[in-house]
Amino acid sequence: MAYRHVPGTAPSKLKAHIDALEAQGVCVTPDASSRHLHNGIDTPLPPADLHGAYVNNRPLPTKGIADRRAWIVGSGIAGLSAAFFLIRDGHMPAGNITFLEEQDIEGGSLDGAGNAEDGYIVRGGREMEMTYQNFWDVFSEIPALELPEPFTVLDEYRIVNDADKNWSKARLLEKQGQIRDFSTMELSKRQQLEVVRLLLARKEDLDDITVEEWFSEGFLNSNFYTFWRTMFAFQNWHSVLEMKLYMHRFLHLMDGLNDMTSLVFPKYNQYDAFVRPLMNWLKGKGVNIQYDTIVENLEMETSGDTRTVTAIQCHGSEGDKTFNIGERDLVFITTGSMTEDTVYGDDDTAPRLKESDEAGPGSGWQLWKNLAQQSDVFGRPEKFCGNIPGSTWESVTLTCRPSPLMDKLRELSVNDPYSGFTATGGIITFTDSAWLMSFTCNRQPHFPDQPDDVIVLWTYALLMDKPGNYVKKPMPECTGKEVLAEMCYHLGLMDQLDEVMAATKTRIALMPYITAQFMPRAKGDRPWVVPEGCSNLACMGQFVETHNDVVFTLESSVRTARVGVYSLLGINKQVPDIYPGQYDVRRLLRATRTLNNDEAFLGEGFLRRILGGTYFEHILPLGPDEKAEELSRPGLFEQQVQALRSLVEDNHTLEEARDWVQGVLSKLRGRR
Repeated sequence: MAYRHVPGTAPSKLKAHIDALEAQGVCVTPDASSRHLHNGIDTPLPPADLHGAYVNNRPLPTKGIADRRAWIVGSGIAGLSAAFFLIRDGHMPAGNITFLEEQDIEGGSLDGAGNAEDGYIVRGGREMEMTYQNFWDVFSEIPALELPEPFTVLDEYRIVNDADKNWSKARLLEKQGQIRDFSTMELSKRQQLEVVRLLLARKEDLDDITVEEWFSEGFLNSNFYTFWRTMFAFQNWHSVLEMKLYMHRFLHLMDGLNDMTSLVFPKYNQYDAFVRPLMNWLKGKGVNIQYDTIVENLEMETSGDTRTVTAIQCHGSEGDKTFNIGERDLVFITTGSMTEDTVYGDDDTAPRLKESDEAGPGSGWQLWKNLAQQSDVFGRPEKFCGNIPGSTWESVTLTCRPSPLMDKLRELSVNDPYSGFTATGGIITFTDSAWLMSFTCNRQPHFPDQPDDVIVLWTYALLMDKPGNYVKKPMPECTGKEVLAEMCYHLGLMDQLDEVMAATKTRIALMPYITAQFMPRAKGDRPWVVPEGCSNLACMGQFVETHNDVVFTLESSVRTARVGVYSLLGINKQVPDIYPGQYDVRRLLRATRTLNNDEAFLGEGFLRRILGGTYFEHILPLGPDEKAEELSRPGLFEQQVQALRSLVEDNHTLEEARDWVQGVLSKLRGRR
């Protein structure tokens, strides 16, 4: 792939270095978890997980890029990001890029629609944080929604979040509207050990193991797990491997898990905040998009171990159609779909799933199934879409006029919900709800055209097979009014229910695959971004394999798109591995104290004795309301030494103490 001079690019004086770089080759997906960090002549490229301006360089165009075409199946955030990277880093002319989208609007699962009269609806929302390296890279270049040029979506996002810190004052509720203590994780020493054991476990040893098989019942009833499962939508029967990946990926946020201070949110809903400005940019560049087009299968030619897509089989309003794919053209597909086959309801209508365990005719699952029939390299989609009861939950969007519900919302919000600033700061969970119901009020207005006297709330529940506490039916059997009644029951508003209902419209979304990506899995169940042997095909989204990243995040969708573009075009640039917070001793110490219910952990007194008053004392975690000057106060070290001495004495002999230590180590290494 020799360098070809393009007008406006680097002069030929760099040719020797360019040729050397191409001869060297670049692994676009470095794995920080399998490499020993060091500097040497064998490490010419940046560390795998280096983030920052140094890894934001522009790569040179590859030979013949102006004559190549790209076909992108699905216009969710992964597909849109693939087009962005093809244009910016791949230097592909935008007119050479075509989207094939089965719906009549772009965005995929990042939706947001409706009006104040009929009711707004968002099927889900995105809890975001600051280290989404690939996502923020994209939106650092997309023009802002409301600010003039040259401001970007990222600039706008920072203005909102820097001026309005996110936090929650009522993360957990119980007993019909009473705030429950959520200040600590409620983990015993044994339960903390279960977490440590999972962090130490190898990924390869966790195939097909569920959360409830790994953790004790006590852990599953703790505050920590309530925060975790309701924030990320984990179920007890989901993959403990995915839970492990989440712990590593977000370890740096552990001390903001309980009060949501670790999160940042957009001003508007996810469609208006991200999809609309990105799609406007792409269309302005000249990309093509064909709506109402279902991609059913890909035709491939096989030569030895190489597979090349030669045609895309589609079905649309005008019937069947086949797009022929050139040998050097590229195809990007989104495998699976969290929101496919969504069924809807409203105030007076409950949603109705079709009586089948099979995925519907949409492109996400059927295309993946058809590919899996061609080769094992495409994984096993049935592991994810074959258990609908295990992957289903329901959300309800509430369009609210002033009522007692809004008065209660004010009590639970950190700012007046009508102020435009943070309201609930994320979800509020009813811990004694039989459905495990949660609700949230993001910054208002949630839609640009939303009237001043309207508030949009969003509620969901995890447990779909249990009758409610007030409405004695499972949530999927309920109308919107019945779901609203259940919510009002948990808020202590039953004596004002009629007034609330008269001022509220509900729209329901029941999604059979919304947590399909969390289902227990094993090696080979998901395809790699570029499946083995594929010369011009990349898979994107939540159902592909990566080294260390998680699923169900905007970042993971964008990352897989970027990996696909760089891999297929042979771009000499790395996609940074996940943020390395798990290797930061400051974050590790802070997380350790947080998991220990914000009390001093074993050994903290020793660290304070050694580091207090030195340059490195800032790495020590402070306790609640503790000031830095109090780090060296006497007592903690002596208390912990005495505790260790008592522990040894209780075992009577040094040999028994040694056996106790070996037992702990064995537990750390073991699975059970």
